[in-house]
Amino acid sequence: MTTTQSISLFGEREKGESVRTQNMTAAVAIANIVKSSLGPVGLDKMLVDEVGDVTVTNDGATILKLLEVEHPAAKVLCELAQLQDEEVGDGTTSVVIIAAELLRAANELIKQKIHPTTIINGYKLACKESVKFIQDNLSVPAADLGKNCLLNVAKTSMSSKIIGSDKDFFSNIIVQSCELIRFTNTRGEPKCPIKTINVLKAHGKSTRESMFIKGYALNCTVASQLMPKSIKNAKIACIDFSLQKAKMKLGVQVLVDDPEKLDAIRQRESDITKEKIQLILNSGANVILTTGGIDDMCLKYFVDAGAMAVRRCKKEDVKRIARATGATFVASLSNLEGEESFDAAFLGSAEEISQARICDDELIIIKGTKAKPAASIILRGANDIYVDEMDRSVHDSLCAVKRVIESKAVVPGGGCVEAALSIYLENFATSLGSREQLAIAEFAQAMLVIPKTLVVNAAKDSTELVAKLRAFHNASQTIEAKKGFKWIGLDLENGKCRDNKEAGVLEPAMSKIKSLKFATEAAITILRIDDMIKIYQPSKEDPNSYANAVREGRL
Repeated sequence: MTTTQSISLFGEREKGESVRTQNMTAAVAIANIVKSSLGPVGLDKMLVDEVGDVTVTNDGATILKLLEVEHPAAKVLCELAQLQDEEVGDGTTSVVIIAAELLRAANELIKQKIHPTTIINGYKLACKESVKFIQDNLSVPAADLGKNCLLNVAKTSMSSKIIGSDKDFFSNIIVQSCELIRFTNTRGEPKCPIKTINVLKAHGKSTRESMFIKGYALNCTVASQLMPKSIKNAKIACIDFSLQKAKMKLGVQVLVDDPEKLDAIRQRESDITKEKIQLILNSGANVILTTGGIDDMCLKYFVDAGAMAVRRCKKEDVKRIARATGATFVASLSNLEGEESFDAAFLGSAEEISQARICDDELIIIKGTKAKPAASIILRGANDIYVDEMDRSVHDSLCAVKRVIESKAVVPGGGCVEAALSIYLENFATSLGSREQLAIAEFAQAMLVIPKTLVVNAAKDSTELVAKLRAFHNASQTIEAKKGFKWIGLDLENGKCRDNKEAGVLEPAMSKIKSLKFATEAAITILRIDDMIKIYQPSKEDPNSYANAVREGRL
């Protein structure tokens, strides 16, 4: 039953089947946008904004972020892709497709007079069983697969990206970077803070000119050509203020009765900054990184002291360098007593800081950081659009490798997990004697949307290939002798099924588990909605306007 009624508060209320159908249609429309970009042979999307800036990508989160979606249910899916990107970093397209398919299946059940609460309970139970099944049967400890495990995870993540043709080259760079910065925390857990990897973009030359640098590469140069280009045993000061001649604040008046005192005021303005610089240099600093400017007068003091000063650094870069070198990011020299001081404990240490020409740019490279290791990747490409997409691809691969290092578990890719879950949940549904059986059976059917989409995007016969895949997984779960078939997934290049664990098509187990949980939660969130109230915007029309005067007969 669908009803639409007006309410007194300048709004309209709509409830019942109509609202659910609208929400489902909006969710499916969003999923259809990203569907063709899934998998190793997925296609790219070109997005042009109102200013004319072009973005070419097949990253689900980026596509949905750039879309200006107005429908509230569709916005839930866009936020879902962002959440998957933040939490896991990869699998953003598949999570949206699964959520939309679950909604479509739920809508069909509602038309058969199954109550939404029953469907929600069924979906929750199916999600819980799916996660348990992945952890118990499909998850493989990364240590069992040897050192190539991380390389294979990086290659799998990259295979659907623009740099897929050079995945062997880039996977080495990514694994090197992650291995360099990984550490074990106090609880004995491995951690891989990929934010400490600085990814720089420089268009020009080919993608294979991209490089990995053991150290932190800063996209700046020394402030003066007279400064040293290389300093060993560097003591680094990281500051967040400008070192320029102090000027009177606006609105401050100084009344002078003796003209000679004007020179004294100007001299004091110069001395204020000179004293600040002396405080920093006296602490033993020989490298100064600032987010602000340094004027020519102040540069002279650094040149005389033989120190290296770098101005206009990004605040984010300086904070990362401070963490890596053990420095304190200083926002002001004032201490609690109101006096200005700069302690030697604020300085960070590095074995060497040098300015080098890498690619076409001059960069400052910080090597041998004291507190934490640092790594940098410099990406090269034909143009800015290409390099931006390379950056997104590298970020996704870094996130995938990070998750494997931290969670220590992988699962085979290529539709293997979804096909196995589909068979398992169908058998599990028949063991239940309640209404939830129907919802779980639909959940099982919805899982097949991933292998089906992968095959369609590869221009193969989806009906035949998915049927073969299901047959393999059914045999693995029912016949003890064929248990090894549980690793069978799709080989989309040759259009057949193969052992994806053996072939090295691997994904982080956490990625699959989180995408299932997020997709189910998003579908449930939209499924709960059966009432929509739209509030009209109050009219901003001027009562004294010409149009109103004519309408009311005042003219």
